[in-house]
Amino acid sequence: MKKFFSLALCLAAVCSMSAQKQNVDQAAKLSGKSDKLAEARELIKAAMEDPETKNDARTYFVAGKIELDAFDNGYKAQMINPDNANTDEMGQQLLNAYGYFLQALPLDSVPDAKGSIKPKFSKDIVSKLAGHHQDFGNAGVNFFNSKKFYPQAYEAFMIYSDMPSLPFMGKSAPAVAPEDIATFYFNAGLSAYSGNAVDKAAAAFKKAREAGYPAEEPYIYEIASWQNIAQTDEARTEEAKKNIFAAAKAGYDKFGLQNPLFMNNMINSMVSDGNTAAAIDLLTQEITAHPDNAVLYGLRGYVNDRAGNDDASEADYLKAASMPDVDFETLKNASKKIARIGTMKWANIEGATEAQRNEIKTHYFDKAMEIADKAANINPNDDDLNYVIENIQYALDTYF
Repeated sequence: MKKFFSLALCLAAVCSMSAQKQNVDQAAKLSGKSDKLAEARELIKAAMEDPETKNDARTYFVAGKIELDAFDNGYKAQMINPDNANTDEMGQQLLNAYGYFLQALPLDSVPDAKGSIKPKFSKDIVSKLAGHHQDFGNAGVNFFNSKKFYPQAYEAFMIYSDMPSLPFMGKSAPAVAPEDIATFYFNAGLSAYSGNAVDKAAAAFKKAREAGYPAEEPYIYEIASWQNIAQTDEARTEEAKKNIFAAAKAGYDKFGLQNPLFMNNMINSMVSDGNTAAAIDLLTQEITAHPDNAVLYGLRGYVNDRAGNDDASEADYLKAASMPDVDFETLKNASKKIARIGTMKWANIEGATEAQRNEIKTHYFDKAMEIADKAANINPNDDDLNYVIENIQYALDTYF
C-alpha cells in the first residue's frame, strides 16, 4: 500500500509538471494571435505561479514573447490607422516584455547537472530587445504626454538609456549618441520627479549629468530632489547633504559661477557640517579670482555671520550691497545683518555721547534701510523683506 501511495504521488507530480509545461506550450502557440492574448496570458500566468515551471527560463521567455508580439501587432495596426492606436497599452506591453525577459536571462544561464551552461533563449531575447530599442524611447514620450509619469514613462526612458551599456547586450547593444542617452536619462528624471518618486528622480538626474548633459537642469533638479528627501525624511538628512554637495560641486566644476545656486549649496552644506573655515577659504579664493562678484561677498558674509565673525560679516555684506550686480537675496540678508548689529550696539549704548548714538543710527539703521530699499526696488512684494523694513523703521522711530 505504501509503495502504491508513493507511486500515486509521483504520478501526480509528473502530471502537474506536464500540465504546466503544456500551458507554456499552448501559450507559445497563441502568442501573436490578437484575439487570444487574454488566454495566452492566463496560461503563462498559471505556469509562472506553479513550482514546477516558475523557475524555468522558457516560461518567462514565452511570457515576454507574448507581450512583444502583442506590441508588434499594435504597431502594425497603428501604421494602418494611427487614430485607433492605444499607445499607452502598447507601451505597457513593451515594459511587460522587458520585465519578463530580464527574469528569463539569469534562468537561461543556470548550469546543468554537468556544470555546463547552455543558454537557449538569451540570444533571441537580446536580438528582440535591440530591435525594439527605439520603441522604448517612443513609449516614454507617449506615457509622459499621457501624464503617466511614474513608473511608466520613467521606466521606458530608463530602459532606452540603459540598454546600450547593459553587459548582456554584448555586440548587439544599440549604438546611441551620448547626448541622446543623457537626454533620455534627464527625461526619466523629469518623469520620476513629476510622479513624486524623488529618489528615482535624483538617481536619473545624476546619470544624466554623468552622461554629459550639456545644460544645468539635471544638476539643479538633482539638488532639488535631495532637498525634498531631506525635508520629508529626517533619517536621511546626512545622506541628502552629501548628495546635495556632490551635485552642487559637479555643477560648479562644470559651470563655475554662471549659476550661484551651485556655490550656494556647496557653502550651505559646508556650514551645515561645521566646516566654516573651509567655506571661508574657498570663498576667499573665489573672490580673489572674481573680485567683482557680489554673490561671493554675500556668501562670505553669511559664513562669517554663522562663525560669529560680526566685523568680517558686516564688511562683506556692505561690500556686496555696494556692487552693481548684487542680487535680491544678498541685499535682504545684508539689511538683516546690518540692522541686527545696530540693535546689539544700541543695547550696549549706556553712557554714549550724542555723536556715538548718531554714528549707530547712520552706520547701521540708516544703512540697513538704504540696503532694504534697494532690495525692495527689485522685489517689493517679499513679505520677509517688508517685515525687515518695518523693524528697521520701528528702531529709527523709537531709538532716535
